[in-house]
Amino acid sequence: MIDWDDVRYFLAVARGGSVRAAAERLGVNHSTVLRRIAQLEERLGAHMFEKLPSGYRLTAAGEEVLELADQMEASSHQLETRVFGRDQGVRGLLRVTLAPTLATHLLMPDFADFARLHPDIEMEILSSGELANLTNREADVAIRVVYDRKTLPLNLHGLKGPELFGGVYISRDRLAAWRAGAPDPVRWIVISMHGVPDWASEGEVRTAGVPFRTTDGEAQIAAVRQGLGMTTLPCFVGDADPLLARVPGTDLHMHGTLWLLTQGETRKTKRVRLFTEFVSRRLAAYAPLLAGLSASRD
Repeated sequence: MIDWDDVRYFLAVARGGSVRAAAERLGVNHSTVLRRIAQLEERLGAHMFEKLPSGYRLTAAGEEVLELADQMEASSHQLETRVFGRDQGVRGLLRVTLAPTLATHLLMPDFADFARLHPDIEMEILSSGELANLTNREADVAIRVVYDRKTLPLNLHGLKGPELFGGVYISRDRLAAWRAGAPDPVRWIVISMHGVPDWASEGEVRTAGVPFRTTDGEAQIAAVRQGLGMTTLPCFVGDADPLLARVPGTDLHMHGTLWLLTQGETRKTKRVRLFTEFVSRRLAAYAPLLAGLSASRD
């Protein structure tokens, strides 16, 4: 019989691309991950990974196992949330704070799924630009982009998620016009007083000196869709928008890592634990989109 824990380690390596990444995500050492993978390979009688200089790549057998492992993980999640959670009467208020863009363009369908699974949990989504203070109980869970792990408050418990990348985007119609030699200037679209980051200033499309400024992310996205110019966006926003394309000659930039943060006794409550585990699994599935690996190249 296959040990579900071995499958968890297999999924962590498959998603992280290395034993080191899997060990960090699972909070174990390097040798534990290798031992678990070896146990799974012995039980199945096949190698799951091919070791390359760039990391671990799935073999043909590993690809087949990955599909089934994803199903096992989903079934395990359903068992916990639908039976274990409801039978213990999970209820109460759950307050979640995160950036508006993460709520609107990525996680709201997942929040809706969680709410349907737990109808007795009252959810409050705090999606403002301000950071809620977990220590002061302004929120139960924070989903934040953290560039430097050392900046995390020591009193918070963190569950590490995928890395988040951004790129430079322009409307497809505006890009086609530029390629056709249209004389209209291409502006930089920026939020408030923020300037153009150094990493985004290179590329084939040159911009006019006069920027176009907005005060929030949604207005920024609307402006670039209208063909006013180009702007920096998270990959999960820009790559998912059929009206937008990456600016030729520009590279991606890592904004940071997504973290699920909780505090003190709050993190031990059933509703908070169920929510953080649920969202953590969803974020892991979004890793390619967050890293900018799911876009078609124009």
